[in-house]
Amino acid sequence: MTEPAAAPSPHLAALGPFCAFETHADGSDLTPPWRKLSELAVEGNSALRERVASVRASLAANYGRPPEAVELRVAASVAHLGLVARVISPALGLAALHGLPSRPLTLGDLRWGSALGGAFRLSLPLEAVTPVAAESVRHDCAAGSGTRPVSTLAEDLLAGPVQDLVAAFAPFSVSRHILWGNVASAVNGAATGITAAAPSLAHPARAAALTFLQHPRLRNTHTLNPHNARFTRRSCCLIYRAAPGGAGALCGDCVLLHGRGGAGRSGRGRGGR
Repeated sequence: MTEPAAAPSPHLAALGPFCAFETHADGSDLTPPWRKLSELAVEGNSALRERVASVRASLAANYGRPPEAVELRVAASVAHLGLVARVISPALGLAALHGLPSRPLTLGDLRWGSALGGAFRLSLPLEAVTPVAAESVRHDCAAGSGTRPVSTLAEDLLAGPVQDLVAAFAPFSVSRHILWGNVASAVNGAATGITAAAPSLAHPARAAALTFLQHPRLRNTHTLNPHNARFTRRSCCLIYRAAPGGAGALCGDCVLLHGRGGAGRSGRGRGGR
């Protein structure tokens, strides 16, 4: 059966590694190193615990600490943020550049190559992501137009794969407020990354992100400054707590920044864990 091939368009890869993806034929055989992302949401499967343990060890190593020195929920939150950023970014890239997936994507549709330190390999069903002409995509479609609006894409992802990942990580003692804040941060980070890579796509990328952020699941997870549209989440991903004494840097969109004079790390790179 067909194995994952190149991304549908080289332009997607040009939007950054989080937007890039490969493709596979629906129903094709699963061959190493590919794994189904849905394994992370299967109760009793060790894949999720292994992922969190790997992130925990990586965070600890950054500070020369043993893994057990990093709270498990900190590692779980950071691992979750990396996963949802990787799932959401290609969808926003498609919305900004080509069009929308032709059908809802489930966690079982997505294949991944587990790795740390950046955007891991991701493969989507070719049949679902065949590019649609950009001019045929609108953010608010009339009934019966035959075009799937971005609001439908937001509902599909947030109530499907993203919700599944939130539920999978909740048992690690990470509050759902933090987990959904991670999702909002991933949406904003994706739009920011696309805009930086392709300024001409700033408007469609931001419009798509705003549609996601206005979804009921994300509406209360963040604030947008009305004067400069600056995004601030209403929670913290907890990564600062991996440092000794909880003195690590804060992310650029963190709610805690005002207490540290506004200095923080970039909000984009943390998604790579």
